[in-house]
Amino acid sequence: MPVQTTLHYVFDPLCGWCYGAEPLISAASGLLPVVIHGGGMMAGANRQKVSAQLRDFVMPHDRRIAEYTGQPFGRNYFEGLLRDHDAVFDSQPPIAAILAAEQLAGRGLELLARLQRAHYVEGRRIADDAVLKAIATEMGLPAQAFASALLEMDTQSHMRTSRAFMASVGGQGYPTLVLEREGRLQVIDIGPFLGKPDAFVQWLDREFYLSAEAKVSNLPFCTPDGCGS
Repeated sequence: MPVQTTLHYVFDPLCGWCYGAEPLISAASGLLPVVIHGGGMMAGANRQKVSAQLRDFVMPHDRRIAEYTGQPFGRNYFEGLLRDHDAVFDSQPPIAAILAAEQLAGRGLELLARLQRAHYVEGRRIADDAVLKAIATEMGLPAQAFASALLEMDTQSHMRTSRAFMASVGGQGYPTLVLEREGRLQVIDIGPFLGKPDAFVQWLDREFYLSAEAKVSNLPFCTPDGCGS
């Protein structure tokens, strides 16, 4: 039988490259357990109100991510949210919501993907409590239990632990993916696989023998050489 392997995913819901990597994470979750670690890239002192300067900074990166990964960015994001100067980009509330969904129903990864679409395609304010609760309700999570879990979540402690974990493995930023196998940790550079979820899953299976059917293969696979931003 294959040795149990876990994929650790250090993410931020407001990280464009994490959104670009979402199809890979989704595909990998069908092969092995994925443990999520929200880092809080734009939390606390790093939270930002939407401004013309912020829009000018993020748009070139977003367009590159779209081109490189094939992930869609909606008009409601570019011409709506990024022009909404009353909106605030704050990672902590959506991370709290993701942790609440994970605690209640093991659906944290699913909520992360839904919030990414809400942000980058629909242009919704995913730092707003009302938006988070509405999306959780859309997913069928119990409203009262979700609201209670949201209030009780120690998100700051989780973010500190996530950042410490990322530093301990030598992660350079978001996303950081780490395979844990028999107590050993290995950082995986997903750069060569962005936009290619099937190739990513096949590589994982061949390299780490994650399924009972996996066999040694002489087929070439991509060597990580950096993702960039």
